[in-house]
Amino acid sequence: MRVLISGSTGLIGRRLLEELVRNGDLVTRLVRAETSTPGAKISWDPVTGEIDASKLEGFDAVVHLAGESIADGRWTGAKKQRIRDSRIVGTRHLSERLAALKSPPQVLVSSSAIGFYGDRGDTRVDESATPGSGFLPDVCRDWEDATQPASASGIRVVLVRTGIVLDGNGGALGKMKLPFSLGVGGRLGDGKQYMSWISLDDIVGTYLHALATPSLSGPLNGVAPEPVTNAEFTRALGRALHRPTLFPVPQFAAGLLLGEMADALLFASQRVTPSRLISSGYRFRHPTLDAALAAALAQ
Repeated sequence: MRVLISGSTGLIGRRLLEELVRNGDLVTRLVRAETSTPGAKISWDPVTGEIDASKLEGFDAVVHLAGESIADGRWTGAKKQRIRDSRIVGTRHLSERLAALKSPPQVLVSSSAIGFYGDRGDTRVDESATPGSGFLPDVCRDWEDATQPASASGIRVVLVRTGIVLDGNGGALGKMKLPFSLGVGGRLGDGKQYMSWISLDDIVGTYLHALATPSLSGPLNGVAPEPVTNAEFTRALGRALHRPTLFPVPQFAAGLLLGEMADALLFASQRVTPSRLISSGYRFRHPTLDAALAAALAQ
């Protein structure tokens, strides 16, 4: 296939691009004008939508991963606006450009997040669940809605609601590895909040599966089959690193350090299941947390 990919320098994008190239696909990166990357690329401005639309003609598939990181820095008013604009405005501009093409792609796989569901406690949720309330659910809902111009034009649109991606060199696990390796890791608060995780191999596999499965459209939960509580995750990471996990982080302390972001990212409970991924025939490489952590930490 001829594939256009945005966000190709991120955690998922780098690995996905490697797999597409390994599979023999012809990949072009969609990047900001100032980005220096090797290989074929098309420049755009996701906020203004400025792009040479003629260069978008003829792609078989588009994977849209671009977006401001939600986990770096406190959520100031300016940071929250960048999070919204980079996702919603950029996705809408791209969807409108794709919809207007003479030769549009067959499929657009666009990233979303399980933040869509908000804090659900112990309740299991799948793709049929309604959005939660709060900043992240609102962003995710509007982010997904921004793809409507593409779907209305007949492009098959898949929305991958990604969970916590486990990679030993980046993302959440990359940040946890050092304190846990030093023996000063521990649960967050009471540890009862659910964490819906997925290995880097399997989230990349999810995107490849979405591209290759014509029956899939709409939301698709990018999580492993068995979410765990934070306390269970903490014990599993301690086992994987052969370290004790005796230093819990009080919720009030995390709130003082990180503000609103702490409640939304660290203490919201999301027990999400990948119902549509399983029913569509995807087979997980790392279905258990112990296996996923072992693979991630071996990198």
